[in-house]
Amino acid sequence: MTEHTPAHSSPAQPQQAADTSAENPWPLARLSDNLKRYIERVSPTWVEGQLIEHRISRGHAWMTMRDLDVEMSLPVVAWARTARTLDSSITEGSRVVALVKPNFYTKTGRLTMVVNDMRPVGIGELLARVERLRRALAEEGLFAPERKKPLPVLPNRIGLITGRDSDAMHDVQRNVLLRWPGATFEVVHAAMQGPQVGTEVAAALHRLDENPAVDVIVVARGGGALEEVILPFSDEGLVRTAAELTTPLVSAIGHEADRPVLDDVADFRASTPTDAAKNIVPDAAVELGAIADSRVRMAQAVQRLVDVQGQQIAQLRSRPVMAQPSTMITTRSDEIHQMLSRVRATFAHQLDRGSDQIGQLKARVRSLSPQQTLNRGYAVVQRHNTILRSVNDVGVGDELDILVAAGRLSATTTAVTDTTQEQPRD
Repeated sequence: MTEHTPAHSSPAQPQQAADTSAENPWPLARLSDNLKRYIERVSPTWVEGQLIEHRISRGHAWMTMRDLDVEMSLPVVAWARTARTLDSSITEGSRVVALVKPNFYTKTGRLTMVVNDMRPVGIGELLARVERLRRALAEEGLFAPERKKPLPVLPNRIGLITGRDSDAMHDVQRNVLLRWPGATFEVVHAAMQGPQVGTEVAAALHRLDENPAVDVIVVARGGGALEEVILPFSDEGLVRTAAELTTPLVSAIGHEADRPVLDDVADFRASTPTDAAKNIVPDAAVELGAIADSRVRMAQAVQRLVDVQGQQIAQLRSRPVMAQPSTMITTRSDEIHQMLSRVRATFAHQLDRGSDQIGQLKARVRSLSPQQTLNRGYAVVQRHNTILRSVNDVGVGDELDILVAAGRLSATTTAVTDTTQEQPRD
C-alpha cells in the first residue's frame, strides 16, 4: 500500500506498507486514510439477496442482506435521503437487488455498505428467470425422455428427503405404509424453504444416491407460496445434481399447479406427496386381490382341462375297438396271414423262374463246353503238351497224345500228309 506523505508526517516515514517496522511504523491516521482511499475506489455494485433484517432509525434504513445460496450475510444501510425513495414493499424477508458502495469511516475505523438504490425482485421476474433456466437445461437435454429411469416395482428401501416433522413426510410415510406395510424408509431432513434449500437438498441427494440399499429417492414438500415452492426447487445447482443421480428420483413438490424445474429433471413427477406414495409402491390389498383372482382363474382353467380330457377319454372308451379290444387283434391277424400267403406265393414264383433261368444258362454253358465237341467224335491231339493245329508242327516218328471224349491214348506218327489246298493268287 503506497500513499503520499501528509504535511504533518515526517519525511523519514516508509512510503510502502511493507517497509514499516516496529522501529519505524506508520501513524494510525495514515493507515486509515489509505484504507479509505482504496475502498472509495470500489465502484458501486448491484448485488442480490434476501433481507433478513430491516429497521428504520432516525429515518435511516438499517438492513442485513443474506446470500441466496450460501450462509453469508452483510449489513447495509440506506441513509435517510435514499431510504425515503425505497419501495414500500421492501420489508424483512423480501428478495431484493441493491446498488451498494463500501464506505470507510476513518474516525472509528468502521466499514459500512451504503445503499444507493434498492429494488424488490418481483415474482414475475423470478418466474421469468425460472423459465429461462428451464429452457436452457432443456436444450442441454437434461429433460430428455431417454434419460428417465424406470421406478422399481417394489423398492427395497425408500429414500425420503423432506422437512423435519413436516406434513409431507407424514403423508408419504402414512400412505406408503397403508399400501405396502413392509416398506422401509431412509429419511434425510433438509431445509424446505429459504436460501439453504438448494445446498441441503443437493447434499441429501448425494447421500442417498451413494447408499446401495436405497432403490428410489423422493423429495417431498407441501404446498406454499410460489417463492417458497417453485424458486428454491428451481436452483440450477440442485437440478444438475438431480440429473447426475443413478437412483430413480421422484419429485413431489407442492400441488398439481406448482412445477419447479426439479419436476422436469426427475424421473417421475408426482402432483403431491400423497400421489408420490401411490406411485412408488403397489397396493398390497390390490395385489392380494389380484393373486386371489388369479388362483380362482387357474383353478377354473385346470377344472376345464380335466373336464375336457375326461370327455375325450369317455369317447375313446365308447368306441367298439375299446369295447372288444380282441377285434383289433383278430383283424390284424387275418391281414398278416393274407400278407404271408402273398409273400410265400410270390417267393415260390420267383424261385421257379430262377430255376428255369438257371437251367437255360446251364444248357447254354454245356453247349459251349469242349467236352461236347469231344462227344461229337472230335479229338484233341497234343505233342509235348502242345495242341497241334497243323501237320507242319509234327514229323514222322513223333509221339502224340490224343484226348477223346472218354479217355486218352498215345500214338506214333507214321506219315504226314498236308491236305491244305493252295489258295489262288491275286
